[in-house]
Amino acid sequence: MREAYHEELASLSDGLVEMARLVGSAIGRATTALLDADLQVAEGVISADVQVDDLQRDLEERAIALLARQQPVATDLRTVVTSLRMSADLERCGDLARHVAQLARLRYPGHAVPGDLHRTVLEMGQLAQRLMAQAVEVLVTRDVEAALQLEQDDDRMDELHRMIFRHLMDGRWQHGVETAVDVTLVGRYYERFADHAVSVARRMVFLVTGEHADEYTADTPFAP
Repeated sequence: MREAYHEELASLSDGLVEMARLVGSAIGRATTALLDADLQVAEGVISADVQVDDLQRDLEERAIALLARQQPVATDLRTVVTSLRMSADLERCGDLARHVAQLARLRYPGHAVPGDLHRTVLEMGQLAQRLMAQAVEVLVTRDVEAALQLEQDDDRMDELHRMIFRHLMDGRWQHGVETAVDVTLVGRYYERFADHAVSVARRMVFLVTGEHADEYTADTPFAP
């Protein structure tokens, strides 16, 4: 009975890893669709989001069933509750990747992002994908230090987001209001995707240590 219980707990972690890998791939493909005005890739990202939604619902149902049947305590309880919260973060990442792809589809065969911002948005997309890959690693290894490092790596995304706004406010902007709105949305989508990846990492710190990330120090003993 206990073996089956621990297998069910492990399946929650496996589900989170699968979700994280899917949304990491989605944001990479959505970036390609956006910058290359590739309608086929955009449609693929949009249609694939249902898989992430299904995984999130399945994980939520299994977590609630565990709470009802097993009444877990201590670390096991943190695992179940934190998994629920992580799955919500990852589901939102899938939505944000879909939003990027939908914008690419909306402006097809044109480009939503003008050429002078292509490099900045490309870096944002690559960084979003890299941050999610780091989140996958944290989910697999439960490495607290790696989880804390992810938040520092997110600083670059915030910097890129500010760069977009500075560009939009520049008096030399020649691309009109509609494109300005598109670019503003794109920047927000990537910035929020990164924030959710950081949230996953911060929740892992809590799961492992029993301390919130902003309270944790290397001398903090791990909670049982």
